[in-house]
Amino acid sequence: MSTATLTSLAILKVNLDQGGDYLDYLRPFVLQVLADNKPERVSDAEVARFIEEQFGLAIPSRSIQIILRRLSREKLLKRSHHVFIPNAIDDPGLHVARAEAARRIQVTIDAVVDYAKKNADLELSDDEANQAICSFLSHFDVSCLRAYLRNTAIPSVPGSHGKQSALVGKYVMHVRNDSNLFENFMVVVQGHMLANALLCPDLKSSATFKGVTFYLDTPLLIHQLGLEGSGKKAAIDELTRLLRELGGRVATFSHSREELGQVLHGAAQRLDAPDGKGGIIVEARRVGTTKSDLLLLQANIDDWLAAQDVEVRRTPTYDSAFQIDERIFENILDDEAAHYNERAMAYDVNSARSVYALRRGKPSPTIERSRAILVTSNTAFAKAAWLYGQEEESSRDVSSVISDFSLANIAWLKAPMGASSLPVAEVMAYSYAAVQPSATLMDKFLKEIDKLHAKGTVSQRDHQLLRSSTSTHENLMNLTLGDEAALTDESVLRTLERVTEEIQGEQAEEISAERMAHERTRAELAESALELDRLKDRLYWGCVKRAKVFSIGLLGVFGFLVVSGLLTQSAQAGYWLTHALGASVGRAVSYAYLVAATISLIFGVSLSMLYRRVFRWFLGLFVRQAGMFGGTVDDTNSLEE
Repeated sequence: MSTATLTSLAILKVNLDQGGDYLDYLRPFVLQVLADNKPERVSDAEVARFIEEQFGLAIPSRSIQIILRRLSREKLLKRSHHVFIPNAIDDPGLHVARAEAARRIQVTIDAVVDYAKKNADLELSDDEANQAICSFLSHFDVSCLRAYLRNTAIPSVPGSHGKQSALVGKYVMHVRNDSNLFENFMVVVQGHMLANALLCPDLKSSATFKGVTFYLDTPLLIHQLGLEGSGKKAAIDELTRLLRELGGRVATFSHSREELGQVLHGAAQRLDAPDGKGGIIVEARRVGTTKSDLLLLQANIDDWLAAQDVEVRRTPTYDSAFQIDERIFENILDDEAAHYNERAMAYDVNSARSVYALRRGKPSPTIERSRAILVTSNTAFAKAAWLYGQEEESSRDVSSVISDFSLANIAWLKAPMGASSLPVAEVMAYSYAAVQPSATLMDKFLKEIDKLHAKGTVSQRDHQLLRSSTSTHENLMNLTLGDEAALTDESVLRTLERVTEEIQGEQAEEISAERMAHERTRAELAESALELDRLKDRLYWGCVKRAKVFSIGLLGVFGFLVVSGLLTQSAQAGYWLTHALGASVGRAVSYAYLVAATISLIFGVSLSMLYRRVFRWFLGLFVRQAGMFGGTVDDTNSLEE
């Protein structure tokens, strides 16, 4: 696999910094392939093939079709019998940007190769490192939307995705405090998030999330309470903050709150048990959370949720007119998620049917008009809900359930400059998750150490150590990168050897103190970087509010002049205004009315269109004055209402 895909994603990120409509990011790619290939006539499918071959991006024909139509309106193409005939098209010069982007991508690939050799004892070629990065990025998709065409703009990536993602996740966490290397990596991440908009043209809707309530499922509530680590908490915090800035509401169902209480109680009871497992227990052992801490949190759930500004809303009662066939939904859900907990499935089904009840049969063609959506971190659940909606409801509406990253991607596309910290938080959360052993791997690991203990290969003490030590997970992932095939008797014994070395003798306290100090330093640096991003976000949203005030004020004054000018057309009213305001003011009022009438007549400019243009001009002015980005401001469509 070539590096063309990553290079192209980096170019997309540069286009974002220069402003533009979502699909305008694709325009230079289309022009470049037309200039390079010089076809006599083209179709959308042919241009899509050119782009995938030349730039490594798999863009659906539907998105290409929109760009070709725009180019035909600009007389760059002539449309004839469902094909386009190119006129003289100048080279857009994308090769220059491509060369710079390729340099940055090569730096990233070299760094991943070096990290794999030094920290994972892996010899990777450039091609394998590139493939691993693409595999990591492919998890950041926008599946299960109404306009869903593909999961990702990245062509199919061969190999073991779990192992590749674990390696890149460890690399990301390693370079988090290296501003240059981390920035290079984030360029391709944000480029991929932009590419997602090209997959689903409907994501360019200009509406905000006003009138939409986003219901968090139980795992996301656990993330918001920080029970599975600071990385996951930061990601959901950034997402909910942006949703509120865009006018949405964040809530949870009362049955999800009930499930949260049960999960906390169960984790507290199993915390000290040798076979205790799960994200809450692992994190609790890592940071020293006690059983009483979890029980206290359980007793004060409502206060904690209120502190996070998450409203608990009563689960809708059953209404046969607005329900789902729960049996069919459970079957689809069971097919999509192996080892699905029966009780958790019942709660998830209840959540999905609750969204249907809240929508009450009203169409939901876009997220902005869907009234209610359940947000989940369980992608299998989101896919099952989407499949049910397609197969059983004969509907092309937005799914009742959407994954947290899909929603984060959509929200970020509405205001990239107002959510600069969101992509970083999402990447760090996924990186942390990628370096944790899966439930399947842990089950296999526990069975292996039970066998070794039964054979006498592992002592009772060592058996207990492997089950309860907080460093077992880290060392296990270092040796296997999450690959179950790599879990053998030898890897189990090597894990035991490493864990034992870390806790033996006088070095135990020093190692523990050094690790804690390192984690504190890393957390402080990450928080400092995040706070800087949040400061930029606050500056941006402050500019948005000022732009709204100035726009409304200016149009209010102009509107007063127009209305007054209209009144001057009446002899009696004109006589009154002339004497009340003075002759010169009266003439100015009349002129303002005539100007407004002329503009409306010639250009067909409505008041709402005028407001959007004035708002955009003021926002660009205030952003430049704040010295935030220095470019044009065109990501304001969603903020003009």
